[in-house]
Parts: sequence; C-alpha cells; structure tokens
Amino acid sequence: MSTTPDVGHRTRWDVIVVGAGAGGMSTAIFAARRGARVLVVDAAAEEGGALHIATGQLSAAGTRLQRSKGIEDTPEAHLADIMRISRNTADRELAWLAVSNAAATVDWLLDDLGMPVLPDHPVRGQNHEHYSQDRYYWGPDLGRSILTAVRAPFRELIDSGAITALFNTEVIGLTQEPAATGGRVTGIITRPTGATTANHDTHRGTNLVLATGGYNADPALFEKMNGVPAYADASYRYAKGAGHQLGVEAGGYTRNHDLYLCSFGSVLDHDAFPAPVLCRPIHWPEMRMPWEIYVNVEGRRFIAEDEPSVDVREHALLRQTDLRRYIVLDERMLREAPPMIPDWTADDVRARAGHHPMFHVADDLRTLATSAGIDADNLVATVAEYNACLDGDDPLGRTFRPLPITEAPFYAIRVQGMSITSTAGLAVDTDLRVIRPDGTPIPGLYALGELLGSGAFMGNSFCGGMLATPALTFGRLLGTGILAW
Repeated sequence: MSTTPDVGHRTRWDVIVVGAGAGGMSTAIFAARRGARVLVVDAAAEEGGALHIATGQLSAAGTRLQRSKGIEDTPEAHLADIMRISRNTADRELAWLAVSNAAATVDWLLDDLGMPVLPDHPVRGQNHEHYSQDRYYWGPDLGRSILTAVRAPFRELIDSGAITALFNTEVIGLTQEPAATGGRVTGIITRPTGATTANHDTHRGTNLVLATGGYNADPALFEKMNGVPAYADASYRYAKGAGHQLGVEAGGYTRNHDLYLCSFGSVLDHDAFPAPVLCRPIHWPEMRMPWEIYVNVEGRRFIAEDEPSVDVREHALLRQTDLRRYIVLDERMLREAPPMIPDWTADDVRARAGHHPMFHVADDLRTLATSAGIDADNLVATVAEYNACLDGDDPLGRTFRPLPITEAPFYAIRVQGMSITSTAGLAVDTDLRVIRPDGTPIPGLYALGELLGSGAFMGNSFCGGMLATPALTFGRLLGTGILAW
C-alpha cells in the first residue's frame, strides 16, 4: 500500500496504533468505526503480525457456538480454570478482563466476520492443559484463519480513508510532555524500516496504543527477559521488543520475568541457538502412548512418561539441565511402536541416526550415552532399573510399559524444551494504560497483546487461546469504549 510521506504533519490523530497484528488491527477497526482518525504503523510490509505463523488458538466461555451445541459455560468457570492451571500465578484482574469479554470477540470473529473453525470445535484442549469445558477453538488455517477474517474489515476501513496505514515504518521514539506536567505521550517518531539515515517523521496523536507483540525474535533480549536462551528460531521476525523499549523509555516497566515455562520440547536442527525446529515428537499420551523412556542429561528418568498432565510434564522439564531431555529406545520399539514423529517412518529415524546431531545410535548403551552427551553410568543403570521393574511397580508410577529396552541398536533423540512466547511484558492497569513502577498511569499511552506478556494471562503455564483472544478482545475494548478523544 502506498503512503503519503508527510501524512503525519497534516493530521493530529485521535488514535495512533503501533503494530498491525491481532490487537492492533482490532483496536484500529473499532476505533475507526466510532469515528476516530486512526493511524496504524507497522515495521512489516503488511498487516498480520504473528498471525502469519501462529497456531491462532482462541478460547472463550458463553459463545453462541457453545450454546448452539448445548454447552453451558461461563467466564467465571474460564477464569477458575486459568487460575487452577497457572497455580494462581496469572494476573487475576487482567485475566478476568480478557475472559469476561472474550465471548463477544469470538462471536464477532465467527458470526460477523465468518471465520471458520474445525468441525468438532470447541474442544477442551489440545497441546496444552485441558480446560474443564469445551471452550477452545481454532480455524483450519491456524493463525491465518484469524488474519483472513480480521483483514477484510481492516482493509475496507483503509480503502474508505477511515484508517491510514504506514507499513515498512518503524517507530524509534515517542514524543512526550515533561514529567513535571504529567508526562503525557503526544506522538511517535518514525523512519523507514531498517533505515539508518537521520530522516525522521513525527506523528502527533491523542492516544497511543502499543501493539508491537513480543521480543521472541531478539535472542539477547529473550534471554535477558526470560532468563533462558532463545533455543528455537520459530518466531515472527519483527517481534524484537520495540514496544517494550518504547514503554520503558516513557516511564513504564516490565514484569513477570519469573514466570517462564518451556514446552515439553522439539527436536532442533542444530545447537547453534536459536535453531530451526526440525520436528516435534508426539508426547501427548492421549494421542500416542509412549513406548520409550525419557532421560535428562544426567541419564536419569525424571517423569512418568505416560503422565497425563502436559503442565506437569512441562514443569518437570523446566527443572532439568538446559531444559533438555532424550528419548531413549531400542530397535524393537522403533520397529513395532506407532510412529513417534508425525509423518516420519522408522526408516526416517534410522536415516538420521548417527548423521544428524540430535539423533544418536549405538550397539550398546554406554557408547550411545557418550555420543549423545548423557552420563553413561547413569543411563546404563536407568535402563537396567526400568527393565527390572516391568513386572512390578514403576518407580515413577508409569503404567504403560509394553517392552523392555534390550534389542540393539539403541537410539537417543535429543529434545529441547523451548518457548517462542514472551513471558514478561509491559505493566498496565485494567484500563490498559501503561503504568509506572508506582502504579500511576502514563497519560495517553496504552498497550495490549503479547506486549503485556503471556505471564499476565497464563502465569507460569500455557492456557489455550490466552494470547490471541486477549489481544483481539483488548483491542475491541480500547476501540469501543476505553479510548477517548
């Protein structure tokens, strides 16, 4: 889309939105429908943000789709599940603001915008800890299902002139009144994305909404904010923490740094982190019961492999050295068990064993351990103990144990716990105003979406649909009622 270079000098905007992802588009749409003069700025060449690559999971209680299927559900029950799953580490007030308004958001997407969902949805859960009720939805094209639905009204409002969009434009600073007079944020300073020249533009506005997403694509910032390396290269490339920096420079602060949680892991393509994801072994017992055992770097089992709670499994891996586990199996398991990696055969595993840095094979366990970087004495002892207990009680309580690990060659597949969500985020109040460390709001400055951090909505857990849904919901709330001009 073409833009007018001096557009910011001709207009004082009612609403300036930095970021055109789920939350930014939603804010712009609803503000423009109220008659606001809206400017949207994004560093990318088009709208969508992380929706281009995200799973696009949604969750909401009390939707029209639920009622049509005879499902009785309430926002109170949704909040109770979030607090249960997160062990009361989620921000109760922000989570309630999200879930108590989520049904209207999902109804808007599904009924007003015509977004399709999978035929059996809503469901109680998949990939993450299950809810107590069927309130979990996503479309056949994952995050792009949301993008396709929201993009239509967004572009219609651009075409009509109600929204002005500047793409390929990064925000490098804010304009702000002196602290002595309240420190109101009055605008943004921009330049073309990637430019290093001194040519900047200034755009003035009454309300500034930061919707820039996370910091996942900046490995140094990821490690600083989360306390662990950015193991996986699977993030939206513009998610580099620009909004966090802008909010802090304006007087705000970030919180929830201590709530990081990793997934139960993926196989990465190499160990020069961040590395691309090669594959993701199935570790959900409801999809495939595990035949193999899981050991840590020390060569010890640390979880019952058929533990039904994904949250328990994730927290167990979080306590292991380097957030790392190994899937250990023998030739008979590889030959007889259902495939553990989607779309892979046993021969696909054999072809990589000994040739790919994450797949190891050997004729004895001690050599296997040395090759994989596992403590050899402990691995030999662990496998011996596992085999000896097959006719009795498993030390970790595992019940599904179809075969011993006895037939050479033996295999070890290295799996890396990782996350591509931003746990920490800018602190806001329940009006979504960015706040200072003393709790006072910064006038004119708002934030939403993953910029607030997953920890605000999910605590130290993963609750399905609690990133995209709050982003869209908070944008709708800002646009329809919170922002004033």
